[in-house]
Amino acid sequence: GKTAIFMSICTFLLGMASKWTAGASSTVLCLDVNSESVVASGAEKGALTIWNSQGAAISHLNLRNDDDVTCVSFSQTCDSILYASHSEAVSVLDIRALKEPIECFHVNEDEINCLSMNETGSHLAAADDSGSIKVIDLASKKVSRSLRRHSNICSCVTFRPQRPQSLLSCGLDMQVMLWNLQKTRPVWTVSLQDIAQEEMEGMQQQAGCQLFNPPLAHFTTVANCGNIFACGAEDGRIRLFRVTGTRFEFEYGFRGHSLGVSQVHFLNSLSHPYWLISGGNDAKVMLWDVSKQIITDGKGPLKSAGKKSVSSTAKEGLGARKSDRGAKGCKGNKSNHILPKHSIDHGEKVNWITAVDIKGCKNILVADQSCQISLYPLTNF
Repeated sequence: GKTAIFMSICTFLLGMASKWTAGASSTVLCLDVNSESVVASGAEKGALTIWNSQGAAISHLNLRNDDDVTCVSFSQTCDSILYASHSEAVSVLDIRALKEPIECFHVNEDEINCLSMNETGSHLAAADDSGSIKVIDLASKKVSRSLRRHSNICSCVTFRPQRPQSLLSCGLDMQVMLWNLQKTRPVWTVSLQDIAQEEMEGMQQQAGCQLFNPPLAHFTTVANCGNIFACGAEDGRIRLFRVTGTRFEFEYGFRGHSLGVSQVHFLNSLSHPYWLISGGNDAKVMLWDVSKQIITDGKGPLKSAGKKSVSSTAKEGLGARKSDRGAKGCKGNKSNHILPKHSIDHGEKVNWITAVDIKGCKNILVADQSCQISLYPLTNF
């Protein structure tokens, strides 16, 4: 019965979170994990800490000028190399001897929000508050592309697995964009505002419809297959998309949090390729299995609000395509009743989440408004 279901869900987590604490007293803003389960955390006032998988801080550094460390990203090809963004700069560090940066890139015009390296380790992308993305060729150590199309803060940039020339971005302009490094314009763009409008039209036919925050896009994550990605937004919804060639289409949307979704990450486990973790401003951390939505709903995805990049002489709206069907995931569509495999009442607004393997078990790491990192072990994974 219901008790058995509740108990089976609860077994996914082992009690309370354990806390990782270092000497620093700054709020932790970002996390990353390398293939050896070494964790890097960036915090306010330039604080950078390296942790072993047991939660012990093994080295610490304060970057110059005390600028907040907004993103940390391990190299895809060398576990000891770490990239850290702070203000408009990206520092390159060797965690084996965490001292002064071995290199520093000053290529962005505004504060950097997100870093992403492609799988081959040839390029690093940095998205900033001006809405632009600087792509650095790490061999020549020069900017190879300056991608400018977001009209507001670019909150996230993500290279796609298995496709080192392709990346996704999203921003507070509510746009999600697909880029190819061979081009300076996005090859495809989708407006979350248009999708949300279609969702609202479907909801208005239902009783008790309520207004939500605008779908400012905060974060994207790509599954290991490289073709499925999720986007978390300020309206509390998580939306799934499928890339096909040079375009992507909205597949499925569901309300994941009561406030903005600040973080989404595919766990990218071989046994569960479409398990997703999310964190929100509602102080919740959720574990989702979206494999059914990806597989069963792939027959007829909503072709919502997508548009191909057109020449500068053409009008912005040219080539826009809209579906005359209601958006997937509207209230009343039973497929929208997706429930999390587990919901953690973390108690603090989430800054960053990621997953780490410790002794063969998956664990969720959470950075929040405190100076600690919380670890939630997943069992039966």
